[in-house]
Amino acid sequence: MSKAAELAALIANVNKGSSLANKNFIINGNMTVAQRATSFSFAHDGTISSYTTDRFAGQIWQNTDELDGTFAQVADAPSGTGLTHSLKWTTGTAETAVASDESLWVEQKIEAQNVRELCYGTADAKPVTLSFWVKSSITGTFNSSLYQADGNRVITNTYSISSANTWEYKTLTFAGDTSGTINDDTGEGLRPYWNIFAGDDYTTTDRTSWGSYSSATWAYGHTQNAHATTSGATFFLTGVQLEVGEKATEFEHESFETTLRKCQRYYEKSYDHDTALAAVTDTGTLYGPGATGNLTTGLLGTTQTYTTSKRASATLVIYDPAGNSGKCLRDNFGVASSANQAIATAYGGTKGFLVYSSGTYNAQTIVYHFTADAEL
Repeated sequence: MSKAAELAALIANVNKGSSLANKNFIINGNMTVAQRATSFSFAHDGTISSYTTDRFAGQIWQNTDELDGTFAQVADAPSGTGLTHSLKWTTGTAETAVASDESLWVEQKIEAQNVRELCYGTADAKPVTLSFWVKSSITGTFNSSLYQADGNRVITNTYSISSANTWEYKTLTFAGDTSGTINDDTGEGLRPYWNIFAGDDYTTTDRTSWGSYSSATWAYGHTQNAHATTSGATFFLTGVQLEVGEKATEFEHESFETTLRKCQRYYEKSYDHDTALAAVTDTGTLYGPGATGNLTTGLLGTTQTYTTSKRASATLVIYDPAGNSGKCLRDNFGVASSANQAIATAYGGTKGFLVYSSGTYNAQTIVYHFTADAEL
């Protein structure tokens, strides 16, 4: 990249520093939104992937022998940064040893059309810089890399944690991929990831420049696996930013509402943000407006519009106020009870869904919660 081009990219990033800039390709990099739960337990029962903070998934690959642990949203962040939360891994039962095919990482899949400006597959492919804060009870060398889904390509990098239990700021720059491709669609375009431990199957092939993915390239350069073998070991991540250019700029803060709406393109729930899924609560329940159908028997249905249009048709789960999935209540002028529970069925697209019930209780409408998952 020429000095002139580098300066132009830096100026562009500085100009993007306004509240309307959206310079950060990462969503929820400050780990404040956690719609599904504030913690999720992993156990040694095969490949597992799950979200705790929105858009960030923890991934265990292959069947660890003894390991279990927890990803959690916690109120711990580096002082003086304006950050308040982080994503934390805590090792429970430790592995005796890390097998060659075992690994654990955190990732975020970025929608392809959101990173088209990187011009991958052309001579103008742009570099990006990944910056983040990390804290670990174990020091050493860790892998953090980029995977490009449409071309099945990867580029790896490493960083060092030098002081245990201390927040450290890291920046990694990745060249633009002149031979890759990112489709102009709603599929996965780019995936930054952070390995916490990685067996030998994933660390043997150098991929410090863009090239074809193989399992041996995934965590090249990663050498510290003690999080797997040390009960109580911790790893924290926050302040994640991925931006165009070869220089990291200050983390772009935005309102909680703005971040939540970005997250809701991929996942939305009717429960209040701090209320767990399937909770026993009437708070946030939806009363189908203008419900139509047979009031006494047969079908009774209504439509619901999403807060934010989804990336793709969402996988829907309907809950009644008692937390039973696949159920709703048929309500008659505010009178509803478990005796009026009915089977609920939903069909949806990217903008909303239809939900209807079957039951025998004389009803004017149906009462329900929902979750809608359109993750990559």
